[in-house]
Amino acid sequence: MNTRTVMLVLSLTKIRENAVVLHTLSRDFGRRSFIATVSRTTPMALFLPLNILDAEVSENPRSSLWRIRNVSLSHPLNSIRSDVYKNAIALFVSEVLYRTVREGMESESLFDWCCKSVLELDALQSDFSNFHLLFLLGLTSQLGFEASVEDLAPFVGENLGVVKELVSLPVAGALLLPMSGRTRNDIAQSLILYLSRHTETAINVQSLKVLSEVLR
Repeated sequence: MNTRTVMLVLSLTKIRENAVVLHTLSRDFGRRSFIATVSRTTPMALFLPLNILDAEVSENPRSSLWRIRNVSLSHPLNSIRSDVYKNAIALFVSEVLYRTVREGMESESLFDWCCKSVLELDALQSDFSNFHLLFLLGLTSQLGFEASVEDLAPFVGENLGVVKELVSLPVAGALLLPMSGRTRNDIAQSLILYLSRHTETAINVQSLKVLSEVLR
């Protein structure tokens, strides 16, 4: 059976010169991995992290690893791909989702929220240095343990005052909240630790180091 669906790319694993395992999130299949063929008509650029794809899923009852075909971009992310700062944020966000959302998890609302967040990042013209912090805070809510200031206090330490403002301000104000690169990085690390504790998963986000260098 073939099903047409929209999916968000979280990561990929190259298995042959012309094939990858694509780790995705979708409304129809939740967090699931698929095999995709790389060709002249389906280039590797289609599978960049956080790309939103329209694809045909070929379900196979004899295998848990299904194949996707006839892949195209559902929403070109021109701004993210052309901006080094946004691209670093996108790599961070995709890795957080890849390491946090477990294989087999299904949540239509999580998928919709993630896609909305990606498109918002792509649309922002400036003042997006705090975007990944707001994403982490929003993700806690989507995963069912919305972070209150009281919950975060043991994790954020001396940055509690800044976090209070992040949580209480409207999105536009939170994006404009001034902070140093070091503070931003420390808060991101604290929020990842908070996610780790609540998901009972060791979340080691390697792209945070790159992001902290870009946004310092």
